Amino acid sequence: MVAHVLRLRLDLLIGALRGDRRRVTRHAIALVLLIVAVGVVCAGILSLRTAPDDVAFAVTMIGCSALTLGFFVAAIVGGADDQLDPRRFAVFGATPRATAWATLPASVISVPVLGVVVVAAALATMWIAHGATTAVAVASAVLGVLTCMLFAKIALAIVGLVLRDRRSRELTGVFLIAMLVVVVPVVVFLASLEWRGEVPSALTQAVDVLALTPLGAAWSLPGRELTGSFAAPLLVAVVTLLAQTALWLWLVDRLLTTTERPGSARERRGLGWFDLTGGTPAGGIAARSLIYWLRDPRYLVNVAIVPVAAIVTIVPLVLVGVPLATAVLLPAPLMALFLGWLAHNDLAYDSTALWMHIASAVRGSADRAGRLVPVVALGILILAVTIPVTVSLHGRWAILPAMVGVCASLFLCGLGLSSVASVVAPYPVSRPGDSPFQQPQRTGGGLSQGVVLVGAVLLSLPSLWWGWLTLSVDAEWAWTALWGGIGIGVVVLIAGILGGGAVFDRSGGRLMEFAEST
Repeated sequence: MVAHVLRLRLDLLIGALRGDRRRVTRHAIALVLLIVAVGVVCAGILSLRTAPDDVAFAVTMIGCSALTLGFFVAAIVGGADDQLDPRRFAVFGATPRATAWATLPASVISVPVLGVVVVAAALATMWIAHGATTAVAVASAVLGVLTCMLFAKIALAIVGLVLRDRRSRELTGVFLIAMLVVVVPVVVFLASLEWRGEVPSALTQAVDVLALTPLGAAWSLPGRELTGSFAAPLLVAVVTLLAQTALWLWLVDRLLTTTERPGSARERRGLGWFDLTGGTPAGGIAARSLIYWLRDPRYLVNVAIVPVAAIVTIVPLVLVGVPLATAVLLPAPLMALFLGWLAHNDLAYDSTALWMHIASAVRGSADRAGRLVPVVALGILILAVTIPVTVSLHGRWAILPAMVGVCASLFLCGLGLSSVASVVAPYPVSRPGDSPFQQPQRTGGGLSQGVVLVGAVLLSLPSLWWGWLTLSVDAEWAWTALWGGIGIGVVVLIAGILGGGAVFDRSGGRLMEFAEST
């Protein structure tokens, strides 16, 4: 059976270059781009043969760990079906265990895995030039390739088992945003380091941790052999491979013994965000709010103004003589404050659609929590990009925890106060379909805006003070600012959701009267 599957896999690989001209052209261009990328990576790896051991180890660990993680994430996000899906071999009558073992060797014969094989060969060559033994370098390459391949196989099996008929562009978007939140800070951090022929101290600890994780343990073996700490990463690499193999065997058994849930055409199309947020009241409100925030220009204009307003504040500070390294620290906290403030009048944007929440007797806390989901997702994305860039421009990464704590406090306190303000004192806004720049005449609204902004700053004073101590006294205060800011923000957010929910429960009639009259 193994030989049959191997021949089948080779036929599928060659068959990708047959068919209509458009399909062949697309596959040929992708293959050429992959070959170029692999060539560039191999050239970069081989250039490290003359670099110091610690520099070569740090660079390869970061790149190889990202490569391993990329195999798992790409299999989930990519949306491609596994050509060697075990369920396709069910008609042969083989046992799940035999099917699992037969499809594994054939999985090596794929363009991405073959690309990793070439990269692993370049890595082995580079480490042998550094003095690592050939056996360890080859073992590291084999373990690394198998780890990447099994991560991809496991991810595809999970997708086939769990996400069948429910994969959507919304789910893909969530994965991509999550990766952006992780990747951008890492890239900014690495780009800001000054190597000067040696590994920066800020990177050493991170690389040591990666060497003991399933992502990097296999790739770290030659480098660790040179430093004498070889046993621990070898144990992690072997245990990871055994655990992946056991999980693969279990997943194949589940795939071959589980009947797929029959689905109609309606189910295959899915319900978009409503599928992802669940069937709870808060989940339904969150899905509806996400759709509004992504499509309604009134929300989009408010979001677009936030970074512009925050960045513009740097100019007057620099003009009056504030050092640029200090002035660049201001936009991130201001963005956090304004992002938390965005939800202070969210009920008004619903207009008469508010009746759905009141008529269905939705609990106020569910309404308050569901409406905050888009703002929280947007805020995390913007701050995850802004904070590392700000700290990088400042030049002291030791203040990063303090900056995170200050921004978390301002953002979460703003959300908590906004959850109360939007039900206590809503004010008219442009109606659905109107231009976002066409604001109605109103006599109120300024009070709730000011209360949310000033209140968030006042409640965040402890974290702001700890952040100032981090800058002017001792960087050790950074961790106090981090945990203190997050703690204050979470407490205020929960209190705001519960308090605003209680007001919402008691003020349904007043809120509907407001919605009908504006």
